[in-house]
Amino acid sequence: MNKTAIKNYAIWARKELIERVTRKAYEYGIEKNKQGNKNEETINEKLLSKQEIKQRKELIQKINENGFDQVMEEVAYTWFNRFIALRFMEVNNYLPNRIRLFTNEFNEFKPQILEEALNVDLEGLDPQRIYDLLQANDRQELYKELLIASCDDMGNYLPGMFTKINDYKVLLFPDNLLNNESVIGRMISDIDVNDFNVQKEGQVEIIGWLYQYYNTEPKAEVYAKPKGYKVSKGEIPFVTQMFTPDWIVRYMIQNSIGRLYIDKKKHMGIFADGLSPNEMSLNDTNKKRIENERFISSQFDWKYYLPEAKQEKEVIDKLEKIEQELMDVNPEELTVMDPCMGSGHILVYAFEVLMQIYKDCGYSERDAALSIIQNNLYGMDIDERAYQLTYFALMMKARQYNRRILRMNIDGKKIEPNIIYIRNSYPLEKYELNLLSDSKDIATRLIQDFEDAEELGSIIKVNYSLEELLELENKIEQLQNADGTGNLLDMIDTETIADTLLPLIKQAKYLSQKYWICVTNPPYLSVRGGMNTKLNKYVTKNYVFSKNDMFTVFMDVCYAMLKDDGIYSIVNQHSWMFLSGFKKFRETLYDRNVILNLLHIGAGAFEGIGGEVVQSVACVFRKYRLASYNSTFLDLTHFKWKKYIQNSKYIDNIYFISIKELNKIPNKILCYQLGGNAIKKYNTCKRLDQFADPRVGMATGENEKFVRLWQEVEFNKVGIGYLRGTDTIGKPVKWFPYNKGGEYRRWYGNRTHLVDWENDGYNIRTFKEERLQKGEIEKKNSECWNREYYFLESISWSKVSSNRFSVRYYEPGFIFDVAGCSIFGLCDNLFYIMGALNSELKYLFIELLSPTLNFETGAIKSFPIIIAKSKERIINDIVKKCINFEKIDWDSFETSWDFEEHPLVKNREIVFTIQDSYSLWKKECNNRFSSLKANEEELNKVFINIYGLKDELTPEVEDKDITVHCLYDTKDVVPENMKNNNYALTKRDVVVSFISYAVGCMFGRYSLDVPGLAFAGGMWDTGKYTSYIPDADNIIPISSDEYFEDDIVDRFVQFVEAVYGKDTLEENLNFIASVLGGKGTSRKVIRDYFLKDFYKDHCKIYQKRPIYWLFDSGKKNGFKALMYIHRYQPDLIARLRTQYVFEQQSCYRNLIEMDEKLLDGELTSSERVRLNKELKALKGQDEELRKYEEEVHHYADMMLPMDLDDGVKVNYEKFGKLLAKIK
Repeated sequence: MNKTAIKNYAIWARKELIERVTRKAYEYGIEKNKQGNKNEETINEKLLSKQEIKQRKELIQKINENGFDQVMEEVAYTWFNRFIALRFMEVNNYLPNRIRLFTNEFNEFKPQILEEALNVDLEGLDPQRIYDLLQANDRQELYKELLIASCDDMGNYLPGMFTKINDYKVLLFPDNLLNNESVIGRMISDIDVNDFNVQKEGQVEIIGWLYQYYNTEPKAEVYAKPKGYKVSKGEIPFVTQMFTPDWIVRYMIQNSIGRLYIDKKKHMGIFADGLSPNEMSLNDTNKKRIENERFISSQFDWKYYLPEAKQEKEVIDKLEKIEQELMDVNPEELTVMDPCMGSGHILVYAFEVLMQIYKDCGYSERDAALSIIQNNLYGMDIDERAYQLTYFALMMKARQYNRRILRMNIDGKKIEPNIIYIRNSYPLEKYELNLLSDSKDIATRLIQDFEDAEELGSIIKVNYSLEELLELENKIEQLQNADGTGNLLDMIDTETIADTLLPLIKQAKYLSQKYWICVTNPPYLSVRGGMNTKLNKYVTKNYVFSKNDMFTVFMDVCYAMLKDDGIYSIVNQHSWMFLSGFKKFRETLYDRNVILNLLHIGAGAFEGIGGEVVQSVACVFRKYRLASYNSTFLDLTHFKWKKYIQNSKYIDNIYFISIKELNKIPNKILCYQLGGNAIKKYNTCKRLDQFADPRVGMATGENEKFVRLWQEVEFNKVGIGYLRGTDTIGKPVKWFPYNKGGEYRRWYGNRTHLVDWENDGYNIRTFKEERLQKGEIEKKNSECWNREYYFLESISWSKVSSNRFSVRYYEPGFIFDVAGCSIFGLCDNLFYIMGALNSELKYLFIELLSPTLNFETGAIKSFPIIIAKSKERIINDIVKKCINFEKIDWDSFETSWDFEEHPLVKNREIVFTIQDSYSLWKKECNNRFSSLKANEEELNKVFINIYGLKDELTPEVEDKDITVHCLYDTKDVVPENMKNNNYALTKRDVVVSFISYAVGCMFGRYSLDVPGLAFAGGMWDTGKYTSYIPDADNIIPISSDEYFEDDIVDRFVQFVEAVYGKDTLEENLNFIASVLGGKGTSRKVIRDYFLKDFYKDHCKIYQKRPIYWLFDSGKKNGFKALMYIHRYQPDLIARLRTQYVFEQQSCYRNLIEMDEKLLDGELTSSERVRLNKELKALKGQDEELRKYEEEVHHYADMMLPMDLDDGVKVNYEKFGKLLAKIK
């Protein structure tokens, strides 16, 4: 199936159909904000027929009820849905009259029905009208009439899909469908016919894929909404609908329906022969059971079926009792429910498996298909469109095995599957309820229960017996049968009662009855995220332990729908297995279910959902309490899932563990990979929180207001080394080091942020108190959590990581954030425990418990600690070495506030070429990398021996997990496992950082004469600069040619000379240019870098908070200049205008005049081409600068002040279009 073609077509078709039906609405005088008189009989001088007048009124009424856009969307989808359904039936020769609607016998877009128009016998077709259209050769109108009539005719065979339409949808039927570029024409040309053909590679699931892709853009629009946006009732279906991959569906069905039948079959016929379990050893019993399951599943080609694990004797005895009882269950009794069926993919494959079971029991295909539709399959959804898709898919699947099923009637009713879309109830009048006499209480309850059904769907909890529902149903039937004897008003009342209550009764039946099997892919919608208020309130009240997300709510729903010993299977996100918020849910789950098996799939399972954060799991549960049952778990997070299971190569990643063992893991985390030896450590060792205090830090309530990158503010306002909050009172400092977590880094680093803690946090505390008084936050969120730990020595980890767990050392003086969780009070054990947490022990005791990449304090607190006194000294020494390696690496880059000088500059007294400096730096970095790796591996050996985990862990550390920088000359030589690694640097990265340092020296931020920051606010000290003098006016132009004496390229050349000397200047410039890459002289390559790439690299280095700002006229490079924010003065823009912009304009005018004179003279053709090209570019730059000057003039007059405490983002926005966009 070519899903790319299907996706492209569906997205295009939606837009095309909406445009077409909107255009039809305009033809009838109906626009988005203007509907006109609904009783109009003439529109645009066209006289409307009575039918058109009626349809137009209906359209206006519908628009007034639901809005113009929603109605256009509804009509567009109606015709899209019908066209693709008819195409499927056409390709598979399922159309009742055998006349092709879209193509001829050669699959050409030449509809057979046009050639057979006079012979088509369809209800509602006027033969004279058809004849007249043929005579007039109006094929477009003829085709429209035939298609609409065909759709109405299909209502006689598939009423759940093709309801008869004679309303506004016909009025808006799209025109010109016979064109090759129409929705139908493109459907024929864009989607391979074999994708529809079930005799080839086609599947009825193509309808579901088309539906999912059709919703791509509406879904994206909702996901693009601001954080905290609540999904509306109408948005829930397409936001939560995801087409389940076929292999996952097969796994779920084969291990639920399939398992139930195998449990029944493995005690019948040849499988019942031989010795009883009491006459065999436990090993032989397990072997026989597993071999029987494998043999039976292979007979059905169930490639995704997982046999049960080996069990203890008492477990087998209980299982065999269940299996014996299943022998009495007939195929007709194997009821299957999907409570959020979507497009029906799960139920369609359930149909196939049930067909295998029926045939194995001796049924014919024809009888089996009828029985499956009538007896086995059930489904519910809140989306009527999903209902139609599932209805169609199941009927097409049945038609595949029973050619007569579309024409069959039983007791005067069409054969239809047991599926519904759940609808809201509507109130009945009191006198209408009184007509129901004794059944009116049940009717009242039904109306109350389903008041919000279209939002709540199948999570609604009901409490009805089948008897009372049948009693109400019978009462309504009695009223209907009595209609012939009553008056017209009584008949209307009875019809209202029936229309209102019969769908509710059916909904209540489906929600009340119990099923053998429940299988679903539920919606993913968190209580904190997208749930709207009504849904949130209901879930919170009725699903106390599973309320965190809809996917866990549906795990409860599935459990409640099952018969005892029944099986449910579900695919969802794996967060419920690990996060502390689901602890109570896990306890309940373990208490009342057996986990039969579970596939830990990981990221990327669902098309359209990417990223490591969204990780999937598929699992199968039995409604039976048996804590000693050994469950089967497959870790597929690093493999190609489908092929991996099919080829049975999962032996290294298969785990067996019982709920009894899982209950011993802290917080009941479902960490199936933990072996018994590791689990024992939780019972025999002390917990980390017995040695120390792991704590969650501060949430400021508004980081944009209170948190800055340290480079943004004046450094003389930064308080380094404070030991307690009270010490800050009355001091001239505002900003303090703030541990905010950050990227994956071990031992040391991630010191990038500051927080406003002036006067012991007065501003933040006041802000929180004001929000509390306004009712914007709760009391618990109005506090600065764990203030008593601020400024204390700690080790810390990032709560959320995109990589492995790691801890870092923080000396006294830091405040810590909610994302920079920290451990305090370790005293003499600090380095020892830091070593344990950074060793491979973390894989077993932290990472396995936190695969959601969210490292919560629970897992850290419960980390088992063994203090081996004889090893304390060696561990402490290794840890201190590791911290030192990381500190040297961290401070080698200008993003550290302890940075002193660039690595390529520090050896300038003994090395005189940048190439030699690079070689020394590369050697130093790579030696440090190797030394750190060796120390970490030695640390692993020590702790693995202490904990006795040689069978579970190995000491080796992968290069990608080392968090100091390693240098490679080019990207091409970076090893595969280091690609896209933040710690793998190339020669170009080093040269770019050297250029950045040079610019810092140009502005006086750094000096070749003093270590560290020379100026970042405060008083300017000219005495710091002798070797290289900074720019005097804080404006450095970046020109496309040498227009200014203090042009950035000239200043850079002077800097290189100042560092390495005049003798090697050209050699050094050539080296820099060769690394940057480009054409021309070294100076031209460097100039091109400053013009095109410098600012992009600068913004990346400084996390989109640049400290050198680029004044930029636009894409033609008419004018560019840098300034340093810490030296900004309000008159800077005025000086920029008069001293640089005007000068640049003068240069352009002179050059243009010169080129024009040259063009008047005698030139060769090549010279003329070159000059014309140059003149065009100059004029473009001149015009761009002319417009830019107007902007500069405006801001120059404003004399804008800048308060660096407001941060880069706020200040940058003040200067509008003067500055380059931050990318």
